[in-house]
Amino acid sequence: MKYCWEYTDDYLEYRSSCGLDTKNPRWYIKDFSRYLKDNYPNETIITKKMVIPWCIARPTEKSYSFKKRMSTLRQFTIFIYSIGVCEFILDTSFTPNAERYIPYIFTDQELTDLFDTAIRNSVQDPSSYKKLIISVIYRLIFYCGLRPNEGREIMISDINLNDKTIFIRRNKAHKERIIPISDDVNEMIKDYMRKASVFKMNSPYLFSSPRLDSYKSTWLRTEFLKLWKATKEPSNMTRIRVYDLRHRFATTLMMKFLDEGEDLNNILPYMSSYMGHSSFEETAYYIHLLPDRLKTSKAIDWGIMESLIPEVLP
Repeated sequence: MKYCWEYTDDYLEYRSSCGLDTKNPRWYIKDFSRYLKDNYPNETIITKKMVIPWCIARPTEKSYSFKKRMSTLRQFTIFIYSIGVCEFILDTSFTPNAERYIPYIFTDQELTDLFDTAIRNSVQDPSSYKKLIISVIYRLIFYCGLRPNEGREIMISDINLNDKTIFIRRNKAHKERIIPISDDVNEMIKDYMRKASVFKMNSPYLFSSPRLDSYKSTWLRTEFLKLWKATKEPSNMTRIRVYDLRHRFATTLMMKFLDEGEDLNNILPYMSSYMGHSSFEETAYYIHLLPDRLKTSKAIDWGIMESLIPEVLP
């Protein structure tokens, strides 16, 4: 017989066997296990009465963290309900949908200023491996339309300079893919690897942290905001994210196809595959971000697109 607080490892093992992420939910699941052990050490079945106190938002907890904690708990209750250890499944009302973030679409000049500043900082301080990384990683994310984590977690073995491709490991949709890169991007990576070899990091990661693993998302975000603060207009108080580079890539690609008179109905499947989307709906979302002049293009069949594009919240 097992006590209710002993099933967290079973759940994490189950997720691992399904190829699902275990790193992100681990802390929440372990915290919930400690809560059960401290308050219900001898119980074998989890009831709603036992769970609800853990579902109260904590004084210093941000809304995003609360939503993530509740989402993790809901998935856990689905698992333990299926094996007869829980009397209920946590209701979705505990995991409200957050308002959709409206991406910031960088202008050409803003991108030029960001990238030029990063390159200049590296040239002026060639002894800094961190500045060398910063001069390349954001350009690579933009040029290839990568998710931020895909960019920072690239391994040297994922790069094929001969075939001019990058292997993108399992992403949030649990899909792997190989993307082609342009000659310019290929040369950029080759030049970066040559300069990086001087630092002898002996790490499997293309952009290695001092710990020889990949940099964390907080580092990537912090350094990007530093660049933005150093280059933006003082009056521009817009909230930006590294992910906005990927959004700009997608809209730029769509604008190119539309300007060339391509039919988006035919282009979306290719874009979806390249960007690692799990559905065409995710790719079609970017049509909302196009300039008004392109939204009226005959290349967009709105009879089809309106059924694909998810609603954008104000």
